[in-house]
Formats: sequence, C-alpha cells, structure tokens
Amino acid sequence: MPAWRPAWPIGTARKRRWFPTGFGSNDATIQCLLRRIPNCVVISEELNHASIVNGIRSAPNERKVFRHNDVEHLEQILASYPQGQPKIVVFESVYSMDGDIAPIAEIVEVAKRYNALTYLDEVHAVGMYGPRGAGIAAELGLADQIDIIQGTMAKAIGVIGGYIASTHVIVDAVRSFATGFIFTTPLPPAVTAGCLASIEHLKASSSERDRLHTQTAKLRERLKQHDVPVMPCSQTHVLPVLVGEARRCKAAAERLLHTHDVYLQPINYPSVPVGTERFRVNATPNHSDAQIEHLAVSLRETFEHFSIPLASQAFSTEVA
Repeated sequence: MPAWRPAWPIGTARKRRWFPTGFGSNDATIQCLLRRIPNCVVISEELNHASIVNGIRSAPNERKVFRHNDVEHLEQILASYPQGQPKIVVFESVYSMDGDIAPIAEIVEVAKRYNALTYLDEVHAVGMYGPRGAGIAAELGLADQIDIIQGTMAKAIGVIGGYIASTHVIVDAVRSFATGFIFTTPLPPAVTAGCLASIEHLKASSSERDRLHTQTAKLRERLKQHDVPVMPCSQTHVLPVLVGEARRCKAAAERLLHTHDVYLQPINYPSVPVGTERFRVNATPNHSDAQIEHLAVSLRETFEHFSIPLASQAFSTEVA
C-alpha cells in the first residue's frame, strides 16, 4: 500500500463529527482533506452539490470532473495518474435535482482498484433509505466500503446540522484542522437533543419510510395519468417535473400558489442547466391521497394554461 494512504481497514468502527449545517460539513471536510493530503487529486462527479464544489474550489489541488454516473469516464481519469498518487473520488448517492442514484458499487470498485479514497454525500438518502434509515450505501451493503460518508440532520431528520462518518484517523484530522469546524458555532444543546431524538426514532421505526415510498409511488402514478412530465431519470422520492424555460417556471409557480394553493419552488439556472428548468416535487409521509390528486390536477391545469409541454410531448425525444 502506498505510504500516503492512511493504514486502516475500511470496515473498522466509525467515528462521527457534527457540523452546524450539511453545507458546512461538505465544505469544511473536503477543504481539510485536500489541504492535509499532499498532492491529492480530487475527482468530482459532474452533478455534485454546490457545497462540494465550494470545498474543492477553496483548495489549490488539481481537480477533475467525471461525467454524471459515468464509471468508464471516472476510470479513464483515475488511470491517467500514478497508482501511488493520492486521489479522492467525491460523489452523491441520490442526486437532488434529477432524483437518480449513483452506481455506488461500481464507483467503489474502480476507486479501490486505482487506490483512491471515496467520499459519499448521502444527504438525500439518510432517514429515507436503507436499514434503520442509514442511506443507499447501507441498503446496498456497501457502507463499510466507503471511506467518508457525509449526511445531514435537516431533510429527513427534520432539524438542522451536518455530519461526517469515517475512521478515527480521518475524523480526528478534520476535528483538528478543518477551519470550518474549529471556527464556527456548534449546534446548541437543545437542537442536538432534537437531532438525536429524531435519529433514534427513525432507527427504530420504518413506518415513516414505508409511508414515504407508498405516497411517492402514488404521486408518480397520478402525475403519469395526468400526463405531467416527470423526468425519466428519477428513481427515488425526488420527482423532477420538467418545465424547460425559466420565465414560465416562475410564472407557473406563482399560478400554482395563488390559484391552486400549492407551493412548489421553481428550479432554474444555475441549479439546473438552461433548458431543463423544473419543479422538484416530493411527497411526504403526511400527504394524503386527496392532496396528491389535487397536486396532479393543479399541475396539469397550470401546464395547459401556460402551454408547457406535457409528458407525451416533452419526452417524444429523450431528456437527460
């Protein structure tokens, strides 16, 4: 094993470090790792979150981007560097704008073959997938094969904060050297207690997860029946509804709110590429069947009002 790589078995017991936000946990941890591992090349997934991009750009390291979910492209990049050069591959499990899932097993296999560390962002999976809500990597039985897993106490946990889980060596390095951890305000005790209570509940209860997936399936089916264009890339609870033009996306959001009492956030550039403006729709365990039907009907009426292409028109050619 090259001297640069920390000498620990990946499957060893993990330690965690909490941050005030999920954005901060990505930003501070990635900056720290890149600054502390000499001559480390970072290979980042094309659709990684802004917090990851910010952390990478804040360090002077050489960086490469591999195409979305393209393991062959990742391997080409890794193969262009010496086996002994430090490398870290950064990617997500569930991509928040497209709702698709990374080929985690394939990425881990390639990264190991080329002696690269792996960093997985699970913020859109924690609490909603896997045994006890541990995420997609845990659902696939791969969590102990990932070097660093990052998550959030917002979203499914319902509070605020972020964390990383890794070996004692990595977590202690981040605790000791990450300026975004050292020079910030920690979570207040009451907030921390709320995070712990929510996590312990979701570890013991699967009813919320089961209900989420049931209602998501119902919403997906009702949108399909109303010809509302859910982008075919979606594999998860994230249902991206394609609008395709920024002004109409904003206008449609306003009509949904003022005419139908439905709030959906318009997602425009730079969050998504120009021409793929959309609504990011999620059901929750608390949404009723009647509310799901109301949303589907409201979206159909709004799309017709603004002459936004319906699914039968929008997907006559393939959408990325």
